Amino acid sequence: MVKINGKEEDAAGISVAQYLENLGCDAGRVAVEINEEILPKKEYAATILKENDSVEIVRFVGGG
Repeated sequence: MVKINGKEEDAAGISVAQYLENLGCDAGRVAVEINEEILPKKEYAATILKENDSVEIVRFVGGG
């Protein structure tokens, strides 16, 4: 299991890019942190989520 935004999910074995796509997220409008390290956007496709990873995904929201 992978902890994503505080919730245990069965996401081990897929890439960050695939996980975001499954959520319907625009990768250009989110920031991803894995195990307390910011993940560069260029690494989303190559980074595979592993058992016991802790992931935080933050969506950018415009407004004013």
